[in-house]
Amino acid sequence: MATIKDVAKLAEVSVGTVSKYLNGFKVKDKTRIAVEEAIRELKYEPNTYAKGLKTNRTNTIVLIIPSVWHPFFSELTYYIEQILREHGLKLILCNTRDHLESEIEYVTMARQNKVDGIIAITYSNIDKYITSDMAVVSIDRFFSVNTDFISSDNFHGGYLGAEMLSEKSSTALAYIGHGSSYENDTTARLDGFKAYCEEYSIPYHVCYDSDSREEYQNRLTTFIDQIVSGQIEVDGILTASDTHALNVYELLQQRAIRVPEDIQLIGFDGGQQSHSTPVFLSSIRQNVPEIAKEAVSCLLDRIKNQNSDHPVVRKKIPVSFIKGKTTR
Repeated sequence: MATIKDVAKLAEVSVGTVSKYLNGFKVKDKTRIAVEEAIRELKYEPNTYAKGLKTNRTNTIVLIIPSVWHPFFSELTYYIEQILREHGLKLILCNTRDHLESEIEYVTMARQNKVDGIIAITYSNIDKYITSDMAVVSIDRFFSVNTDFISSDNFHGGYLGAEMLSEKSSTALAYIGHGSSYENDTTARLDGFKAYCEEYSIPYHVCYDSDSREEYQNRLTTFIDQIVSGQIEVDGILTASDTHALNVYELLQQRAIRVPEDIQLIGFDGGQQSHSTPVFLSSIRQNVPEIAKEAVSCLLDRIKNQNSDHPVVRKKIPVSFIKGKTTR
């Protein structure tokens, strides 16, 4: 395997000159051409980790997500990795399965290995593990330290979901979902839903809690049975995510409730399996490419200005409604 000394010898320059070129410093055009030709001929591969020791950069970013199986998180990962690659940065993906212990381990690993920064989607209490000297961008969750924050406009999304159901002739609404016990911005979806219903005097019910998933599922099943039996009047449902919406759809189908004829249903995320797959679920669409773009942009600014008094960024990304087959 060729070394930097081999490159310098073939290019007829000093090792220091090759090192300057590899680290992005300006060299004479004649020198640059000679070094590049030597690198190509020798098939030299720079040691990025050794380079990182000199520049105090590793050119790696950690992305912490709860689950690769969730369409929103997998789509977001795709766009973040794509944008980082355009900047010459590598992505380390950390799939926590929504476990606090895993999130703490990954944050600790990132700090010990001195990665350049972290983009985190976590709904657990890891505040004390995020220190002010770390370049961190959070998605959907505020942290108590100097951390940039990117989120969809969740309040407007909840408001828009209720508005769409109402405009499509639903007169009694429900909000369904399961959330984290720790404060995060996704709970604003419920706030927006309530705000619309109260503004226009629309009766509504809520089946939402942060208990265990098993307890939530039991409560949801009871709630759906109450709708089917007529104990609760509901003809339009907004859920906290597309995953919740598909769960509700299955329960309604099992009970011979027609969607959207009997009950209209709107999810939240708007993810698709592929661009060629027709839209089935009506949903509040998060602008995932824009979230990824803003998250990476904020992180790169934070890395660049880490030792300066850089203002904290708080950004809300607009959402939209996409019509599928679960609304009229």
